[in-house]
This record gives sequence, C-alpha cells and structure tokens, in this order.
Amino acid sequence: MRQALKPWFLVLQRLGIAFVTLIIVSFAVFFATELLPGDVAEVLLGQAATPEAVAALRESMGLDQPALSRFIGWLTGLASGDLGTSYVNKMAVAELIAGRLGNSLQLAGIVTLVSVPVALSLGIGAAMWRGSVFDRVVSMLTISVISVPEFMVATLAVLVFAVWLDWLPALSLGANAEGFWAMLRAYAMPVITLGFVVSAQMIRMTRAAVIETINTPYVEMALLKGASRSRMVLRHALPNALGPIANAIALSLSYLVGGVIIVETIFNYPGVAKLMVDAVSTRDLPLIQSCAMIFCVSYLSLITLADMVAILSNPRLR
Repeated sequence: MRQALKPWFLVLQRLGIAFVTLIIVSFAVFFATELLPGDVAEVLLGQAATPEAVAALRESMGLDQPALSRFIGWLTGLASGDLGTSYVNKMAVAELIAGRLGNSLQLAGIVTLVSVPVALSLGIGAAMWRGSVFDRVVSMLTISVISVPEFMVATLAVLVFAVWLDWLPALSLGANAEGFWAMLRAYAMPVITLGFVVSAQMIRMTRAAVIETINTPYVEMALLKGASRSRMVLRHALPNALGPIANAIALSLSYLVGGVIIVETIFNYPGVAKLMVDAVSTRDLPLIQSCAMIFCVSYLSLITLADMVAILSNPRLR
C-alpha cells in the first residue's frame, strides 16, 4: 500500500515545490523590474515635468508606498486575477494581454505540432541505428543548429527566404492572415526559426534517453533472444524511456519561452513577448511584470509536468 502511494506522494511533493518556486519567481520578477533605470513618473510626464507633477503622479499610481507593500498588493491581485492597470494605455493589463496571448499560444502550438513528431522520429531513429551514416548526419546537423543562437537563425531565414529567394515575407502578421496559404506564408518564418532550435535540443535528448534504455540488461536480453532491432526499441526500450523522453520534450519546449521573445521581436509578430518588449521601452511596470509571470508560469508548468510524467511512468515506483 505504501509503495502504491509513493508515486502520488512524489507528485504532490513536486507540485508543492512548483508552488514555492512560483512565489520566489514572483518576488524576483517584481523587484527586478523595480531596478530598471529611470523613474516611471518622469518617463510618463517627460523631462519638462515639474517636481510637484511627478510627485502627484507617483502618489496617484501608488509608487510612493514601500516596495514590499506594493509587492504584497501585486501578488494578492495576481492571486485574484487582477493584473493591474497599464501606466501607459490606462487599460486593464489582463485586457491587453488577452488580445495577444492567443497569438503567442497559436505560434507555440504550431511549432509544437511540427517539431515534436519530427524530433521524436529523428531522435528514436538515430538511437535505433546508432553509429550509422543516418545517426552521424542527424548528430552533425543538431550540433550545428544548437551552436547557432535564435536571432542568427532568424536573420539567416530572412536573408535566404525573404531577400534572396523572395518566397516569404520578412514580417509575420499571422493573426491577420486569411486563408490557408496566407497563414502558411505568415507563420513559416517564425516556425522555421523556433522549430530548428526546439527540434535540435529534443533530438539530442531523445536519442540519449533511448540509447540509455537500450543499454539496460533486459533490452539486451531481448536482442539475444532474437528480437529485431526495431522491435527491441519500440516494444522494450521505448515504453521505459517515456519518462526521460517527456523530460526531453518539456525541456526542449521550454526553449520556446526564451526563443519566442526573440522571434516575435525580429518578425514583429503581435504576441505577448512583443508586448512585453514594447512595455520595457515605456517603463510600463504592471504590463512587464504580468508578461514575465506568464512566461515563468509556462516554463515552470512544462518542467513540473515532465517531472510528473517521469514519476508516474517509472516502473520501479509503480
């Protein structure tokens, strides 16, 4: 009975760790934005503003209160779904983000649908035929892609497909595209950039996870009993590698959190990351903090989900 309850105890433990981590991250996000140079009131009013006007604006926005009390108020608002009001647009932050969140989720969803099947197929195939020409070519390509940062991949994609070949637009306004071919052209450049980076990481980690499982004694015994290499991998090794593969997928998709900021900025894609970059230039603190928390929650959710899958798929714990 205790052995049967152990996986669920570990799952609850991971959820508790995720909750504590989220509190720590919210503290770091709030006070990191407080350290941004310049005064918000002065930025909003301009250099010609009088000290009295700046002081009055700071008081109206609550910036004259201690940072700790403002953090507690902001955290309480987050817990209740109130993200505050934008300093620049005078609109609810939740309303501003709602108009962009769907675009970012759509981009991330398309990248996931494209990159996960391709990466798993190449990673499992490279592990299945380890040491072959196919394995060497895949390994060489993944290392080459990993060595290049996202902004360089995006720049090369613009140079090749938009400038030299003139096949795709340099900017991506995917949310305004109508029709299948228009959407394909609009999303092609961001998906290519993010898909390359995400797939390369996922291929390497999937290959390593499957090879580690193949080297276990019970899989080698199946091979000695006459099982084909494909049956050995798909029937014996792959089910026991689900935990590491889930971690590989989650860790690879977590690169979307950082990569999407670069991609949305370069291609002028109307998503949450582009909204956050614009908010930084105007010192719109409530908008910056809310956007940053969305990315932190996304990253933390992926990592926690991977841990839970690894725990529940571990046959020793079951």
